[in-house]
Amino acid sequence: MSGRGSLLTKLTFVATLGGLLFGYDTAVISGAVTSIDANFIAPLRLSETVANSLSGWTISSALFGCIIGAILAGTVANRLGRKGGLLLAGMLFLVSAVGSAYPEIGFGTIGSFGPKILGAFIFYRIVCGVGIGIASMLSPLYIAEISPHEVRGRLVSCNQLAIVLGIALVYFVNWFIASQGNAVWLRATGWRLMLLSEAVPAALCVALLLTVPDTPRWLVMRGRDAQALDILRRLGGEEARDAAAAKATVQQIRDSLQVSHGSAAPLLTFGPLVIVVGVLLSAFQQFVGINAVMYYAPLMFRNMGASTDSALWQTVIVGVANVVFTVIAILTVDRLGRKPLLILGALIMAGAMFTLGLLFDLQRLGAGALVAVVVYVAGFALSWGPVTWVLLSEIFPNAIKSRAMAIAVAAQWVCNLLVSWSFKVLDGSSLLNGAFHHGFAYWFYALMSLLAAVFVFLYVPETKRHTLEGIHRLWKREESPT
Repeated sequence: MSGRGSLLTKLTFVATLGGLLFGYDTAVISGAVTSIDANFIAPLRLSETVANSLSGWTISSALFGCIIGAILAGTVANRLGRKGGLLLAGMLFLVSAVGSAYPEIGFGTIGSFGPKILGAFIFYRIVCGVGIGIASMLSPLYIAEISPHEVRGRLVSCNQLAIVLGIALVYFVNWFIASQGNAVWLRATGWRLMLLSEAVPAALCVALLLTVPDTPRWLVMRGRDAQALDILRRLGGEEARDAAAAKATVQQIRDSLQVSHGSAAPLLTFGPLVIVVGVLLSAFQQFVGINAVMYYAPLMFRNMGASTDSALWQTVIVGVANVVFTVIAILTVDRLGRKPLLILGALIMAGAMFTLGLLFDLQRLGAGALVAVVVYVAGFALSWGPVTWVLLSEIFPNAIKSRAMAIAVAAQWVCNLLVSWSFKVLDGSSLLNGAFHHGFAYWFYALMSLLAAVFVFLYVPETKRHTLEGIHRLWKREESPT
């Protein structure tokens, strides 16, 4: 059993590097924003509105790549495998790290092009986003497909922990690089090193992926039953009864991948509800407002009256809460189940966002507002952060898993983009601020959190204790012809 445990730990660790890169590469741009504006946007001498729009597009362009990557992830997962797809994502991270740090490569002398090279920079950030989109689907899918159902929720939740640790790590790396020189050095060189630092975890991820196998379920899909059986036996132990169980699992996987007369399953074989539930899980994970809080936390705290330094320290507190309560979710998701955590977390977030909106509206900001934000982030980290990824890796039957999960993850990135853009609109509206004093957006997120709780209670099945091969029994199946 110790051999099984060590192999399972190794495979999970390697797969979570995709999650760490997801968090790292999403957040790395934060330290380079000022330098990018100074080098690429300011020299164009555009009007304020156009300059802000171009800057916003430059910084958020990776999100468009995330949508593309998520859409492609299903096809990549089926054709290249879960391991092959993660390798592709790792290579994209490597290319984007070098290309975004030195977009002049292939054009001429480093630092000699200024704004003319902005298009190349945006291209490499989109390449980075494609890698994030692929990894965001394949890391939890890989972990789910190699995990025993008793600990599947805990292990898949480790991917979310890797994401938040990746975000925390890149903040530290950016701070360390920025501390090596003055503002002029940062503008000329420091920002490049920040983006180039992506290459280190990307190279580690690629190297380690070369040492692990693909998942048994993908191997069965490709007709490589002997390899799948070997991996299942290694994951299950070497006892004879485990060998027999491994053979039975291979047969169950083969059966679950087929529908009537051995044909591949159409996307709606198990009814439309499973697709709708997956998409809405992704949508609600974003519409509760988490990325508005995480991306704009310093702005939020400045709206509360904090100084810039104080706002940054308060953001650190939020980050610590995110990590701590993600760990709590990992320890409880397989004991308490998926639905209870999602409902509890949604209610906590609703209460915290309602309180925060009320404090803004009453203009009674201070320690209470900070507590409300921390409670909100704790509620998300306890539930919708990790547990959504657990469910997305579980709820789709094997026969449609790759395609259905790709749709749900793509929807998540679209909603991420909508929330990120809309917060600045809602929080910057003179009309809304005149009426609600910056509180309107938080009341909207409170409403979304309540709707999320109702949605989970009514429509989301509990997947705890179900094997991936048995998940199809939770959904309406197409009648087999007689």
